[in-house]
Amino acid sequence: MRRREFLKRSSLSALYAWAGSSSIMTACHTEEDMIGKPGWIDNGAFDRPLHMLPVSAGNAALNASLTTTEILKGASSDSFSYAGQILGPTIVANTGEIRDVSLLNNLAEDTNIHWHGLILPENMDGHPRNVAAPGESLYYSLPVSQRAGTYWYHPHAHGRTARQVFMGLAGMFIVRDREEAALNLPSGAYEIPLIIQDKHFSGGNLDYSPTGEEIMTGYLGETVLVNGIHAPYLDVKSGWYRFRILNGSTARVYNIGFSGGVQFHLIGADGGLLRVAETLSSLLLGPGERMDIVVNFSGLQAGKEIYLISNAFLDYGPQGRQSFRIMKIVVNGQAGSDFVLPGTLSAIPSPDPASAVNVRVFDIAEMQSGGHRGMARHTINGKVFDIDRVDETVGAGTTEIWEFDNLEGDEIHPMHIHGVQFQVLERIGGRKKLIASEKGWKDTVLVMPGEKVRVIMTFPSYTGVFVLHCHNLEHEDDGMMLNYQIA
Repeated sequence: MRRREFLKRSSLSALYAWAGSSSIMTACHTEEDMIGKPGWIDNGAFDRPLHMLPVSAGNAALNASLTTTEILKGASSDSFSYAGQILGPTIVANTGEIRDVSLLNNLAEDTNIHWHGLILPENMDGHPRNVAAPGESLYYSLPVSQRAGTYWYHPHAHGRTARQVFMGLAGMFIVRDREEAALNLPSGAYEIPLIIQDKHFSGGNLDYSPTGEEIMTGYLGETVLVNGIHAPYLDVKSGWYRFRILNGSTARVYNIGFSGGVQFHLIGADGGLLRVAETLSSLLLGPGERMDIVVNFSGLQAGKEIYLISNAFLDYGPQGRQSFRIMKIVVNGQAGSDFVLPGTLSAIPSPDPASAVNVRVFDIAEMQSGGHRGMARHTINGKVFDIDRVDETVGAGTTEIWEFDNLEGDEIHPMHIHGVQFQVLERIGGRKKLIASEKGWKDTVLVMPGEKVRVIMTFPSYTGVFVLHCHNLEHEDDGMMLNYQIA
């Protein structure tokens, strides 16, 4: 059953105003009748400096706990923390190293860590069945065997992932290698990690309380944070900067760009560098996806203010209707980094579709009844997650093509596969073509309503059970996830 069919049958369709094939969800924390109108997204004053997340270049000890921190200016909020403040440290490693990370669970609920994008043994990946109860610890030994890239980490306890990420448990994991180092990309003070998340507040407190409708569409907040701060500003010098941008929201899609027509150069995506840089004015970024960009501020006058923004995009229900500011950037006019954009960035082999031993189709449009407060549940191939059931089995070292079919769907689904990096072959329907970030290695791909996306991957030698799921975390927690086994 598709969403619109469910709503019609359940007599809830009167709660939805239809725009094309999409709906506006009338939930208390989504855009409702405010969609596209001034004042829905709280742009803020942009009068607090960007918080630079601490860096861990060695082994790390994370303590998941309840804490109190200032997120909105002048207001303290309860949040979850790995290190005493919202968001965890940026862990940095070189290819070939091993990072040991300990997790102490001081929450009142189960938790764990998934190392999103890293290719790891089954017992290190953060499967939902491998959790620490309150007061217990987990130890991760992470062999970093892949190329340089912007990865991240977050909880993956089933049914609790969205809330724990929303409340502050997430962080970046940056991998470096010799190929990337040879490019002399902007570094040090000129390399800025940015974790973008939308939040809902009740007063000054973080408030994660989705309704049934919001679980269907995804929980959307009116306040956008960068590195745990609402409406920050960043002073930059006149020159090149590198921004590693992570969409750490539970459901919101951003159309990232800069005000004033300032262009940027996309150099990398989820799984590291692209073959060549792509010059862009905007780029869609779904939950869990990353973009690695360089920007040249040399042509801007001293004192010039521009904004990192999310542009409006095609109307997909409660998303995409409004443009809004995310972070202010102020150019101070001093000479900055000396950098020349290389003509070639990386050599990326393309798996041959003819080498695929199997093609699997995953229907991600179907829904079934029995969800939260009588709402429908999102499924994959008509199934909801069973932690003990293996849904698919693949061979270690084999190549397969997977198709995520949302042609008849009404919802946005960013699909993520654990344990492997893939390349996008084609998009059928909808936008009909690949976007710039889909020209390299990926672990999460945005599948819009009316689209089918085909990806190809070669599975690693690690064996065991991993998961694939929608990275709209409300969808994931509600059961839009399957187990697959590498044997």
